[in-house]
Amino acid sequence: MQQRTHTCGELTQENIDEVVSLCGWVHTRRDHGGLIFIDLWDKHGLTQVVLNPQIDQLAHQEAHSLRGNFVISVRGKVRTRPKDMVNPKLKTGTIEVFIEEFEILNPSSTPPFTGWEDQEVGEATRLKHRYLDLRSDVLQKNLELRYQITRITRNVLDKAKFIEIETPILTKSTPEGARDYLVPSRLNPQKFYALPQSPQLFKQILMVSGMDRYFQIVKCFRDEDLRLDRQPEFTQIDMEMSFVDEKQIFSLVENLITEIYKGALEIKVEAPFEILKYKDAINRFGSDKPDLRFGLELVDVSEVVRGAEFKVFAQALDAGGQVKAINIKASADSLSRKALDDLTEIAKTYGAKGMAWIKIQPNELQSPIIKFFEKGMLDHLIKSVKGEPGDTIVFSADSPKIVADSLANVRLGAAKLLNLIDEKLIKLVWITEFPLVEYDEDQKRNTAMHHPFTAPLEEDLDKFESNPSAMRARAYDLVLNGNEIGGGSIRIHQKDIQQKMFELLGIKKDEAELKFGFLLDALQYGAPPHGGIAFGLDRITMLLANAPSIREVIAFPKTQKATCMMTQAPSEIDQKQLKELALKYDLS
Repeated sequence: MQQRTHTCGELTQENIDEVVSLCGWVHTRRDHGGLIFIDLWDKHGLTQVVLNPQIDQLAHQEAHSLRGNFVISVRGKVRTRPKDMVNPKLKTGTIEVFIEEFEILNPSSTPPFTGWEDQEVGEATRLKHRYLDLRSDVLQKNLELRYQITRITRNVLDKAKFIEIETPILTKSTPEGARDYLVPSRLNPQKFYALPQSPQLFKQILMVSGMDRYFQIVKCFRDEDLRLDRQPEFTQIDMEMSFVDEKQIFSLVENLITEIYKGALEIKVEAPFEILKYKDAINRFGSDKPDLRFGLELVDVSEVVRGAEFKVFAQALDAGGQVKAINIKASADSLSRKALDDLTEIAKTYGAKGMAWIKIQPNELQSPIIKFFEKGMLDHLIKSVKGEPGDTIVFSADSPKIVADSLANVRLGAAKLLNLIDEKLIKLVWITEFPLVEYDEDQKRNTAMHHPFTAPLEEDLDKFESNPSAMRARAYDLVLNGNEIGGGSIRIHQKDIQQKMFELLGIKKDEAELKFGFLLDALQYGAPPHGGIAFGLDRITMLLANAPSIREVIAFPKTQKATCMMTQAPSEIDQKQLKELALKYDLS
């Protein structure tokens, strides 16, 4: 095989008359009588090569056996293409290589599909033959983008005096929200490691160690039900800093994000980003990850409609609930009854019993509910939502959580239905001051809104016993166009406060020592104030690539059943391995 002198995506007019060697895959083959044209592919592009029987009769004859996906090596002279054969879409579109020598390096069977063409191929087939799928331009670009993001991240953090430190993959099982993936220990029979859900405890201990600024691009593992933006193994951009506050972390992260957009996509993003308190985000948008590319904010009309004869509103208010509305501007003509029914179904999906609506026409109000309201109340209601002729007002009445969830998703549904979202906009927002804990009705106990190591606001420290539900966390999420891409907090660095937090979560002293003893020990030896954040690399790449799911930005992803179609993992293991691990199948 001739040593490759160029890739298949770099030859131009500047290389005319040079003798070059190329290697790649047969993308397409076209036999035009005497001449055989081959588009030779590698990840860098396509080059047209030509076999002429007048140059090499034997090679020309052998070329008749070539098929798509064969791997070949060619050597020849670069020439200018005839004007009628120029391809302006390709960097190499003005040249071709007339082959003097060629060699078949490896033939190929007929593949079930080719990643180079637009074909209707099921995802199962694509994942089973992922090596073919990965040849597609889209996946090649997605993985290149993923690399650019990690490259830029390392450069930015290096300039900010961070060092990259690896943390253990085989670790201790600790309750962090999701199920652990467990690994049996051969040397310690009947004992198990857990794969880390995050490096949270290790990076905090690194701060106790005086490392000051740590980061890691790290694999994490959670055994949970999957969806389009979730995998059993995922990658985090993880970082932690000593002697910092929220303002310093926000500034560093905003610089990182703007550099990623600039370096990977050549897009300028303005900083600083908007900051919204959790309470305000829920009140205005019904969500702690609001999409700010459009309006449609929620308006509380509970007091305006109190006393109305409409039972749905009255019953919700009597039960301590609320009534909120969204004014969908200039939509009375475009929102058909079917569209309103579709939005109602969205509301029902998120717990609402239905969705009331009023259309404001130039000379009248249209709605099945207006007969239950006096004119003065209706006028006040329309004014409170800034209603004008042509608007449609939609309502939800229930508990605050159901109202927020249902209207947040009705808001998104209406925006998509009416094409209100400018896909070119980039809206980043920090969400801050989350509740420290939330009450779990099923477990009948408090659970951490983020994780048990998040520090409360200093002004709320006296509420551990008196009013824990009112405590706010020094936690923050970064939201991009309605998608949470990262989250973090200032951590608890005092042992006594960490113990109070465990008590609040129903974790008794013995259990805390058993599961988190090493952290509590570390906190008593001069732990500095510290905080950090972690970003989902898969999700960021998905959003920047405009991909439909994170499976499109991961080289070898799992299915929704957490299986690998290519390797057939997970798989059974033989009895010898089980015996070594002191395990056995229980099929009962």
